[in-house]
Amino acid sequence: MREIRYGILSTAQIVPRFVEGIKKSKAGKAVAIASRSLDKAEKMAEALAIPKAYGSYEELCQDHEIEIVYVATYNKGHYEAAKMALSHHKHVLVEKPFTLSIVQAEKLFALAEQNGCFLMEAQKSVFLPISLQVKKTIKDNKIGAIRWLQSVTTYPNVEHISWFHSLDAGGGALHGSGSYPIQYMQFLLDQSIEEYNGSVTRKKGLTDDQVNVGLRFQNQVLASIFISVKIDIPSVMTIYGEKGRIEIPYFWKGQHATIYYEDGSQEKLVGEFDSEFVFEVEHVNECLQKQLLESPVMTKKMTLDTVRLVDQLYTTWLTEDEK
Repeated sequence: MREIRYGILSTAQIVPRFVEGIKKSKAGKAVAIASRSLDKAEKMAEALAIPKAYGSYEELCQDHEIEIVYVATYNKGHYEAAKMALSHHKHVLVEKPFTLSIVQAEKLFALAEQNGCFLMEAQKSVFLPISLQVKKTIKDNKIGAIRWLQSVTTYPNVEHISWFHSLDAGGGALHGSGSYPIQYMQFLLDQSIEEYNGSVTRKKGLTDDQVNVGLRFQNQVLASIFISVKIDIPSVMTIYGEKGRIEIPYFWKGQHATIYYEDGSQEKLVGEFDSEFVFEVEHVNECLQKQLLESPVMTKKMTLDTVRLVDQLYTTWLTEDEK
Protein backbone atom coordinates (compact mmCIF):
# COMPACT_ATOMS: atom_id res chain seq x y z
CA MET A 1 0.00 0.00 0.00
CA ARG A 2 1.52 3.28 -1.12
CA GLU A 3 2.11 5.86 1.61
CA ILE A 4 0.17 9.13 1.25
CA ARG A 5 2.19 12.08 2.56
CA TYR A 6 0.28 15.07 3.94
CA GLY A 7 1.32 18.67 4.42
CA ILE A 8 -0.78 20.67 6.90
CA LEU A 9 -1.51 24.33 6.20
CA SER A 10 -2.36 26.08 9.49
CA THR A 11 -2.03 25.40 13.20
CA ALA A 12 -5.75 25.87 13.85
CA GLN A 13 -7.58 24.07 16.65
CA ILE A 14 -8.87 21.38 14.30
CA VAL A 15 -5.36 20.35 13.18
CA PRO A 16 -4.39 18.02 16.09
CA ARG A 17 -7.58 15.98 15.62
CA PHE A 18 -7.09 15.76 11.88
CA VAL A 19 -3.46 14.68 12.28
CA GLU A 20 -4.66 11.99 14.70
CA GLY A 21 -6.88 10.75 11.86
CA ILE A 22 -3.88 10.63 9.51
CA LYS A 23 -1.86 8.66 12.06
CA LYS A 24 -4.66 6.14 12.62
CA SER A 25 -5.13 5.60 8.87
CA LYS A 26 -3.42 2.71 7.13
CA ALA A 27 -1.42 4.71 4.60
CA GLY A 28 -1.38 8.34 5.71
CA LYS A 29 1.60 10.22 7.13
CA ALA A 30 1.84 13.86 8.19
CA VAL A 31 5.28 14.99 7.02
CA ALA A 32 5.12 18.79 7.38
CA ILE A 33 3.12 21.64 8.89
CA ALA A 34 3.17 25.35 8.10
CA SER A 35 2.08 28.54 9.79
CA ARG A 36 2.72 32.19 9.07
CA SER A 37 4.76 32.02 12.27
CA LEU A 38 7.65 29.55 12.23
CA ASP A 39 7.56 29.41 16.01
CA LYS A 40 3.92 28.28 15.98
CA ALA A 41 4.64 25.70 13.29
CA GLU A 42 7.63 24.32 15.18
CA LYS A 43 5.70 24.05 18.44
CA MET A 44 2.82 22.16 16.84
CA ALA A 45 5.19 20.00 14.80
CA GLU A 46 6.90 18.96 18.03
CA ALA A 47 3.60 18.36 19.84
CA LEU A 48 2.24 16.22 16.99
CA ALA A 49 5.52 14.51 16.04
CA ILE A 50 5.52 15.99 12.54
CA PRO A 51 9.05 15.93 11.03
CA LYS A 52 9.12 19.34 9.30
CA ALA A 53 7.85 22.83 10.11
CA TYR A 54 7.66 25.82 7.79
CA GLY A 55 7.17 29.52 8.50
CA SER A 56 5.22 30.14 5.30
CA TYR A 57 2.57 28.32 3.29
CA GLU A 58 4.60 28.78 0.11
CA GLU A 59 7.55 26.83 1.54
CA LEU A 60 5.34 23.90 2.43
CA CYS A 61 3.76 23.86 -1.03
CA GLN A 62 7.26 23.71 -2.54
CA ASP A 63 8.16 20.58 -0.55
CA HIS A 64 8.50 17.74 -3.09
CA GLU A 65 7.89 15.09 -0.42
CA ILE A 66 4.30 16.27 0.09
CA GLU A 67 1.60 14.71 -2.07
CA ILE A 68 -1.53 16.31 -0.62
CA VAL A 69 -2.10 19.55 1.28
CA TYR A 70 -4.78 19.83 3.98
CA VAL A 71 -6.05 23.43 4.19
CA ALA A 72 -7.32 24.37 7.65
CA THR A 73 -6.86 28.14 7.63
CA TYR A 74 -9.59 30.55 8.73
CA ASN A 75 -12.53 30.58 6.33
CA LYS A 76 -11.51 33.51 4.14
CA GLY A 77 -8.06 31.99 3.68
CA HIS A 78 -9.29 28.73 2.13
CA TYR A 79 -9.35 30.01 -1.44
CA GLU A 80 -5.87 31.51 -1.61
CA ALA A 81 -4.27 28.62 0.30
CA ALA A 82 -5.90 25.97 -1.89
CA LYS A 83 -5.06 27.94 -5.03
CA MET A 84 -1.40 28.09 -3.97
CA ALA A 85 -1.25 24.36 -3.31
CA LEU A 86 -2.94 23.48 -6.61
CA SER A 87 -0.60 25.84 -8.45
CA HIS A 88 2.28 23.75 -7.08
CA HIS A 89 0.53 20.63 -8.42
CA LYS A 90 -0.42 19.31 -4.98
CA HIS A 91 -3.61 17.39 -4.35
CA VAL A 92 -5.79 19.36 -1.91
CA LEU A 93 -8.29 18.68 0.87
CA VAL A 94 -10.02 21.91 1.96
CA GLU A 95 -11.84 22.28 5.27
CA LYS A 96 -15.44 23.38 5.10
CA PRO A 97 -16.72 25.87 4.11
CA PHE A 98 -14.89 25.16 0.85
CA THR A 99 -14.85 28.82 -0.24
CA LEU A 100 -16.90 31.93 0.52
CA SER A 101 -18.14 32.39 -3.05
CA ILE A 102 -19.23 30.20 -5.94
CA VAL A 103 -16.81 32.03 -8.25
CA GLN A 104 -13.88 31.02 -6.05
CA ALA A 105 -15.09 27.41 -5.85
CA GLU A 106 -15.43 27.10 -9.62
CA LYS A 107 -11.94 28.58 -10.12
CA LEU A 108 -10.40 26.03 -7.75
CA PHE A 109 -12.01 23.06 -9.49
CA ALA A 110 -10.96 24.44 -12.87
CA LEU A 111 -7.36 24.80 -11.65
CA ALA A 112 -7.40 21.29 -10.18
CA GLU A 113 -8.61 19.87 -13.49
CA GLN A 114 -6.02 21.90 -15.42
CA ASN A 115 -3.17 20.62 -13.23
CA GLY A 116 -4.44 17.04 -12.87
CA CYS A 117 -4.96 17.37 -9.12
CA PHE A 118 -7.41 15.73 -6.72
CA LEU A 119 -9.55 18.31 -4.92
CA MET A 120 -12.13 17.63 -2.21
CA GLU A 121 -13.98 19.51 0.49
CA ALA A 122 -13.35 18.01 3.91
CA GLN A 123 -16.65 16.58 5.19
CA LYS A 124 -15.94 13.99 7.87
CA SER A 125 -19.62 13.44 8.69
CA VAL A 126 -20.52 11.49 5.55
CA PHE A 127 -17.74 8.94 6.12
CA LEU A 128 -18.61 8.04 9.73
CA PRO A 129 -19.73 4.44 10.40
CA ILE A 130 -23.02 5.64 11.89
CA SER A 131 -23.73 7.71 8.77
CA LEU A 132 -23.30 4.65 6.56
CA GLN A 133 -25.65 2.65 8.81
CA VAL A 134 -28.30 5.36 8.71
CA LYS A 135 -28.05 5.60 4.93
CA LYS A 136 -28.46 1.82 4.64
CA THR A 137 -31.49 1.97 6.96
CA ILE A 138 -33.10 4.51 4.65
CA LYS A 139 -32.17 2.54 1.53
CA ASP A 140 -33.64 -0.63 3.05
CA ASN A 141 -36.92 1.25 3.53
CA LYS A 142 -37.02 0.48 7.26
CA ILE A 143 -38.83 3.73 8.07
CA GLY A 144 -40.63 4.00 4.73
CA ALA A 145 -40.52 6.89 2.30
CA ILE A 146 -38.71 9.92 3.73
CA ARG A 147 -40.87 13.01 4.09
CA TRP A 148 -38.93 15.49 6.27
CA LEU A 149 -35.46 16.01 7.73
CA GLN A 150 -34.75 18.35 10.60
CA SER A 151 -31.30 19.45 11.75
CA VAL A 152 -30.57 21.47 14.89
CA THR A 153 -27.03 22.62 15.64
CA THR A 154 -26.13 24.98 18.49
CA TYR A 155 -22.79 26.36 19.63
CA PRO A 156 -23.35 28.66 22.61
CA ASN A 157 -19.62 29.41 23.02
CA VAL A 158 -17.84 30.87 19.98
CA GLU A 159 -15.93 33.72 21.56
CA HIS A 160 -12.67 31.76 21.26
CA ILE A 161 -12.98 32.27 17.48
CA SER A 162 -11.76 35.86 17.21
CA TRP A 163 -13.13 36.35 13.69
CA PHE A 164 -16.49 34.59 14.13
CA HIS A 165 -18.57 37.78 13.88
CA SER A 166 -16.60 39.20 10.94
CA LEU A 167 -18.32 39.16 7.55
CA ASP A 168 -15.03 39.80 5.77
CA ALA A 169 -13.34 36.82 7.44
CA GLY A 170 -16.18 34.47 6.53
CA GLY A 171 -17.51 34.14 10.04
CA GLY A 172 -21.08 33.33 10.98
CA ALA A 173 -23.34 30.45 11.90
CA LEU A 174 -24.11 29.36 8.34
CA HIS A 175 -20.51 29.60 7.13
CA GLY A 176 -19.32 27.78 10.23
CA SER A 177 -21.77 24.90 10.34
CA GLY A 178 -24.04 25.01 7.31
CA SER A 179 -22.01 22.64 5.15
CA TYR A 180 -22.51 19.78 7.61
CA PRO A 181 -26.32 19.42 7.45
CA ILE A 182 -26.69 20.64 3.85
CA GLN A 183 -24.28 17.99 2.56
CA TYR A 184 -25.24 15.29 5.05
CA MET A 185 -28.84 15.44 3.89
CA GLN A 186 -27.82 15.21 0.23
CA PHE A 187 -25.62 12.23 1.09
CA LEU A 188 -28.37 10.36 2.97
CA LEU A 189 -31.01 10.93 0.31
CA ASP A 190 -28.81 10.75 -2.80
CA GLN A 191 -30.82 13.74 -3.97
CA SER A 192 -30.02 17.30 -5.00
CA ILE A 193 -31.63 20.39 -3.48
CA GLU A 194 -34.25 21.88 -5.81
CA GLU A 195 -35.45 24.84 -3.76
CA TYR A 196 -34.30 26.74 -0.67
CA ASN A 197 -34.89 29.84 1.43
CA GLY A 198 -33.45 31.23 4.62
CA SER A 199 -34.07 33.64 7.48
CA VAL A 200 -31.46 35.01 9.81
CA THR A 201 -30.78 37.07 12.92
CA ARG A 202 -27.75 39.35 12.95
CA LYS A 203 -26.70 42.91 13.66
CA LYS A 204 -26.17 45.21 10.68
CA GLY A 205 -22.59 45.01 9.47
CA LEU A 206 -21.96 41.76 11.32
CA THR A 207 -22.49 38.17 10.31
CA ASP A 208 -25.25 35.79 11.40
CA ASP A 209 -25.67 34.35 14.89
CA GLN A 210 -28.84 32.37 14.09
CA VAL A 211 -30.10 30.98 10.80
CA ASN A 212 -33.05 28.89 9.69
CA VAL A 213 -32.89 27.35 6.20
CA GLY A 214 -35.72 25.54 4.44
CA LEU A 215 -34.96 23.02 1.70
CA ARG A 216 -36.92 21.00 -0.83
CA PHE A 217 -35.31 17.93 -2.36
CA GLN A 218 -36.45 15.75 -5.22
CA ASN A 219 -39.39 13.42 -4.58
CA GLN A 220 -41.05 16.16 -2.50
CA VAL A 221 -38.80 15.66 0.54
CA LEU A 222 -38.66 18.76 2.76
CA ALA A 223 -35.97 19.72 5.28
CA SER A 224 -35.22 22.43 7.81
CA ILE A 225 -31.85 23.45 9.21
CA PHE A 226 -31.49 25.56 12.35
CA ILE A 227 -28.08 26.81 13.52
CA SER A 228 -27.52 29.09 16.50
CA VAL A 229 -24.73 30.40 18.71
CA LYS A 230 -27.23 32.15 21.00
CA ILE A 231 -28.93 29.20 22.70
CA ASP A 232 -27.83 25.86 24.13
CA ILE A 233 -30.21 23.05 23.16
CA PRO A 234 -29.50 19.47 22.03
CA SER A 235 -27.95 19.20 18.56
CA VAL A 236 -29.59 16.41 16.59
CA MET A 237 -30.49 15.34 13.05
CA THR A 238 -33.91 13.70 12.70
CA ILE A 239 -35.09 11.86 9.59
CA TYR A 240 -38.85 11.37 9.44
CA GLY A 241 -40.31 8.58 7.31
CA GLU A 242 -43.81 7.21 6.82
CA LYS A 243 -43.11 4.30 9.20
CA GLY A 244 -40.84 5.90 11.80
CA ARG A 245 -37.94 8.24 12.41
CA ILE A 246 -34.17 8.17 12.99
CA GLU A 247 -32.45 10.46 15.49
CA ILE A 248 -28.68 11.11 15.30
CA PRO A 249 -27.30 13.24 18.14
CA TYR A 250 -24.35 15.40 17.05
CA PHE A 251 -24.52 13.79 13.60
CA TRP A 252 -21.30 15.42 12.36
CA LYS A 253 -19.32 13.43 14.91
CA GLY A 254 -21.94 10.93 16.06
CA GLN A 255 -21.36 7.37 17.22
CA HIS A 256 -24.95 6.41 17.98
CA ALA A 257 -28.40 6.71 16.43
CA THR A 258 -31.86 5.45 17.34
CA ILE A 259 -34.61 4.20 15.03
CA TYR A 260 -38.14 4.76 16.36
CA TYR A 261 -40.73 2.59 14.60
CA GLU A 262 -44.43 3.37 14.31
CA ASP A 263 -45.34 0.38 16.51
CA GLY A 264 -43.42 1.92 19.43
CA SER A 265 -40.34 -0.30 19.19
CA GLN A 266 -36.80 1.03 18.95
CA GLU A 267 -33.51 -0.06 17.42
CA LYS A 268 -30.08 1.27 18.41
CA LEU A 269 -27.32 1.83 15.87
CA VAL A 270 -23.72 1.99 17.06
CA GLY A 271 -20.63 3.09 15.16
CA GLU A 272 -17.91 3.85 17.69
CA PHE A 273 -14.43 5.11 16.84
CA ASP A 274 -11.24 6.58 18.29
CA SER A 275 -10.81 9.29 15.64
CA GLU A 276 -13.69 11.08 13.91
CA PHE A 277 -11.35 12.02 11.03
CA VAL A 278 -9.79 8.66 10.19
CA PHE A 279 -12.62 7.55 7.89
CA GLU A 280 -12.38 10.70 5.78
CA VAL A 281 -8.59 10.29 5.62
CA GLU A 282 -8.92 6.65 4.56
CA HIS A 283 -11.28 7.73 1.77
CA VAL A 284 -8.84 10.39 0.53
CA ASN A 285 -5.95 7.93 0.68
CA GLU A 286 -7.92 5.41 -1.36
CA CYS A 287 -8.83 8.05 -3.96
CA LEU A 288 -5.17 9.00 -4.39
CA GLN A 289 -4.03 5.39 -4.54
CA LYS A 290 -6.58 4.83 -7.32
CA GLN A 291 -5.40 8.05 -9.01
CA LEU A 292 -8.88 9.60 -8.85
CA LEU A 293 -9.19 13.35 -9.34
CA GLU A 294 -12.66 13.56 -7.75
CA SER A 295 -14.21 11.84 -4.77
CA PRO A 296 -17.18 9.63 -5.68
CA VAL A 297 -18.75 10.59 -2.33
CA MET A 298 -17.88 14.25 -1.69
CA THR A 299 -18.34 15.19 -5.31
CA LYS A 300 -17.55 18.42 -7.11
CA LYS A 301 -21.29 18.90 -7.70
CA MET A 302 -22.18 18.57 -4.03
CA THR A 303 -19.56 21.11 -3.04
CA LEU A 304 -20.48 23.59 -5.78
CA ASP A 305 -24.21 23.27 -5.05
CA THR A 306 -23.58 23.91 -1.35
CA VAL A 307 -21.25 26.87 -1.89
CA ARG A 308 -23.72 28.40 -4.35
CA LEU A 309 -26.61 28.03 -1.89
CA VAL A 310 -24.70 29.59 1.02
CA ASP A 311 -23.22 32.32 -1.17
CA GLN A 312 -26.65 33.32 -2.48
CA LEU A 313 -28.20 33.39 1.00
CA TYR A 314 -25.47 35.67 2.35
CA THR A 315 -25.78 37.89 -0.73
CA THR A 316 -29.52 38.21 -0.11
CA TRP A 317 -29.01 39.13 3.54
CA LEU A 318 -26.34 41.72 2.73
CA THR A 319 -28.55 43.24 0.03
CA GLU A 320 -31.25 43.73 2.66
CA ASP A 321 -28.76 45.88 4.63
CA GLU A 322 -28.61 48.31 1.74
CA LYS A 323 -32.37 48.88 1.52
